[in-house]
Amino acid sequence: MAALTFDLCTWLPELLRTPGVSGHEAPVRAWLQEHWQPLAHEVWTTPLGSLVARRYGTGPEPRPRLLLAAHMDTIGLMVAHVDDAGWLAVAPIGGLDLRLLPNQAVWVWTEDERPLYGVLRAWPREMVPEVPADKPLPLEALRVETGLPPQQVARRVRPGALISFAPQPECLDQRFIVGPGLDNRASVAALSLTLLALSRREHAWDVDVVATVQEETTMAGAATAGYDLAPQAAVAVDVTFGRGPGVAEHQGFPLDGGVALGMGANIHPKIYAALQETARAFDIPHHTEYLPSYSGTDAAALQVAGRGVPTGLMSIPLRYMHTPVEMVALDDIRRVAHLLAAWIGALPRAFAAELHAWED
Repeated sequence: MAALTFDLCTWLPELLRTPGVSGHEAPVRAWLQEHWQPLAHEVWTTPLGSLVARRYGTGPEPRPRLLLAAHMDTIGLMVAHVDDAGWLAVAPIGGLDLRLLPNQAVWVWTEDERPLYGVLRAWPREMVPEVPADKPLPLEALRVETGLPPQQVARRVRPGALISFAPQPECLDQRFIVGPGLDNRASVAALSLTLLALSRREHAWDVDVVATVQEETTMAGAATAGYDLAPQAAVAVDVTFGRGPGVAEHQGFPLDGGVALGMGANIHPKIYAALQETARAFDIPHHTEYLPSYSGTDAAALQVAGRGVPTGLMSIPLRYMHTPVEMVALDDIRRVAHLLAAWIGALPRAFAAELHAWED
């Protein structure tokens, strides 16, 4: 698996181009399984479709188990209706930033597995006078145009067909990557690097690396994986708001400025403290992301899985969230892997008991 040694500008664009709209993750799961198989002792798929790669620790049995989770599903669209002119009305899968949808290129995934290239076209503003000029057009005012005759479209496309964004991922100066699906394929890449690092070092705990499904819609992948695998601790890896146009300093984190460590209601304070201590020890740039209530990530589902799982959260700053042109820094992806591998490599068995020793 030379690809995982690991040129992110080669490997990550391929991952981003692999479809996996929320609830329909089979293509990206198959792609990941091929790349994870050589790095793990076991790889399997959960009943709901999440992918698990397990590495056994070197400590005596029974060993505590750590679950690392990053969701592999992405936002997208679904064909709601095919009209007589061959235009496709659409419905959302996950949260979409409506401001950037008009004129975006898309792939329509047909039953014959030959995707159609199309463009999201908007009705003229004059046709929707009830929408103020400074507001985005509603999704109902968008249609996908494929350029094919109506008869061919009707033959090849059915309501329910999936639509993913088609812009090509690009690396910028070998420092950043731009493209669709970086929420949360950037974190999947970070966990892939973590698997690679763990395959080259000893660690006392068993580690389950999980690419979860349906985070953008139901969080069911993390909830069911947490229940089924019953870890003693978990860490979710996701993205968070990066500073950029319209994002104030207190609202986001700088790209290429380090990892954001979550602190809040979904986060076990001892996991936060341990990750922060490791980051300091290894001079890994990091920030604290204060999350006083619901984090909106797989951490929220993992925390309440089964009898409850002590959970941490690490996030990669990302610009232009939930658009086809998301952007992250490549070194922030590497920093997540470095921090996780360093922490896991030194994680003592006794830490599991510490997590459950609540003080009055």
